[in-house]
Amino acid sequence: MKIDDYYIEVASHQENKYGNQVCGDVFLSKKIKEESKTITVLSDGLGSGIKANVLATMTASMALNYSAINEPIERTAKTIMNTLPLDAKRKINYSTFTILNIDSDGESKIVEYDNPPFYLIRNGKIVKIPACKIEIESNSKNKIVHEYHFFAQKEDRIVIVSDGVTQAGIGSVGMPFGWGDDAVGKYILAILINEPNISARALSKKVINKAQMLDALKIKDDASCAVIYFRAPRQLLICSGPPYHIESDEQFCKTIAQFNGKKIICGGTTAQIVSRELKIPIETTLFQMVSEIPPSSLMNGIDLVTEGILTIGKVVEILEHELDLNDECYGPASDIVRLFLENDFIHFLIGTKVNNAHQDPTLPVELEIRRSVLKKMAALLENKYLKQVDIKYI
Repeated sequence: MKIDDYYIEVASHQENKYGNQVCGDVFLSKKIKEESKTITVLSDGLGSGIKANVLATMTASMALNYSAINEPIERTAKTIMNTLPLDAKRKINYSTFTILNIDSDGESKIVEYDNPPFYLIRNGKIVKIPACKIEIESNSKNKIVHEYHFFAQKEDRIVIVSDGVTQAGIGSVGMPFGWGDDAVGKYILAILINEPNISARALSKKVINKAQMLDALKIKDDASCAVIYFRAPRQLLICSGPPYHIESDEQFCKTIAQFNGKKIICGGTTAQIVSRELKIPIETTLFQMVSEIPPSSLMNGIDLVTEGILTIGKVVEILEHELDLNDECYGPASDIVRLFLENDFIHFLIGTKVNNAHQDPTLPVELEIRRSVLKKMAALLENKYLKQVDIKYI
């Protein structure tokens, strides 16, 4: 499978143990653009709360960094196990981990230590991959790590959970030993039958919500679910700002018209240029009268048309702080973020003509120059949300 044939969507959802403010599970992921490599790590620290979070964070960070420089798994696992501090009561330095390393051709290596087994879902079934056992020498006693190797295919999903999911409902009449590995797998398959195109983000959330329900909404342990979905890429184009030369307006608009995917236009001047060149009227809407962000407009063939600098500034804030998209005060900014999350390849087409209004020293400091805000937005999408981003200036 060639990398151009698919996109790797990575998402996770977590729920803290009931009454805890901090999750003892940690999920980290990273895409190494130069090597077309994707690395994810789920770690579960001993116990729960802050101490567990510290152990899991150390484990996940080391696993991610060592995997990024292609360290052998034996050395990685041994370093992790010998670095973690000892628990004062139990005299063990315990933190589980599952490391997934995906190369550009879909070659996937998974290393598990004491986490529930991962699920590889292909063609509506759970595929079992044979494991290779590796014995790791550590300070306390030798430990067994399981390594798996396979080539992913388009529409495959890899689902990784912590034991807060598989042990949900433990002690109840219906499931005295907890939900269990097999039952979790069957639940995931049932979701995919009803929603075959469900996103990684939505699937991970459904699994955690179910685990929480089995514990009567008071989950007994930190629960995490991470989903890696290999699928056809979804394209999004976001345009903001008029071209530097008025002679470039025609090419600018032709690029928008010919783009095969979702389209966003940010900025009144930009929208007027597109309307003029493509002969598409702009219809103003007033039903989104929110205090912070001006309402969006409608244009045939364009998925979203918004105001410029205020809206994209709010988008950056939402992305940076993971604000609630259902908060009505964010209006069109939330709509832009939703489109970002639903798509994979984000293309920025940025006009370089300076709007003098944004240079006015009497305006608030938050009104940065459009290009700076968009560059920050692109960096967040690429580094924090693992989107593939390219920027073109015109």
